[in-house]
Amino acid sequence: MRRLAAPVAGVAWAVLTCASPVAAQLAPLAGADRADSPWQRAGLPDQAMARTRFGVVTLEGERVLQVEADNSYGNLVHPLPAAASAARQLSWRWRIDRPNLQADLRRKAGDDAALKVCVLFDLPDAAVPFFERQLLRLARERTGERLPAATVCYVWDANLASGTVVENPYSRRVRTIVLQGAGAPMQAWRGERRDLAADFLMLFGDESRGVPPLSAVAVGADADNTHGRSLAHIADLALQ
Repeated sequence: MRRLAAPVAGVAWAVLTCASPVAAQLAPLAGADRADSPWQRAGLPDQAMARTRFGVVTLEGERVLQVEADNSYGNLVHPLPAAASAARQLSWRWRIDRPNLQADLRRKAGDDAALKVCVLFDLPDAAVPFFERQLLRLARERTGERLPAATVCYVWDANLASGTVVENPYSRRVRTIVLQGAGAPMQAWRGERRDLAADFLMLFGDESRGVPPLSAVAVGADADNTHGRSLAHIADLALQ
């Protein structure tokens, strides 16, 4: 699936809007019968394919967010205040109930994830290499959106080894760490806690010595490139 003519548009949250009030902290993903504002559904510009399904369900006696991709694409995005500090930790619990075994994050044809948590950083454009900065500018003009200059994603992947770092095949503006990899048990909760500043510097330290503010946090899944299916759940996402 060609996600956009401009390479940077491989990121889903490219078309988020910030019409709803911005919260200083992350609102619960499963605090009601559905994921509510300030969480916003986001997809690709002019998306014709199916959208990934998000819904609050009861699993093992607790309310959690279910994320189901079926030849689809979509994200939930939580905008953050412009002054949000990047020197924070992000924690959550997640599980994969049905992996997409066709996914391969290293290739465009396999660039799908059963579940990902992403953090968008307000990296100054001046820090972006010249050629990529031009691509980013063109993508912003085409979409009419302020696309992020730096995004760090955390992925559960059934094929790659835990600890693998991947640059998005559509855009180097998105860089991914595989947290749970090949061999991680399915249908079992795993807890995560990440130092966002340390991860940003590990992935984008070649472009910036400082850590820029956060602009948003996103949760998503997609299966549009592989035309596959996946099912996952996530709970207790917290920014600290």
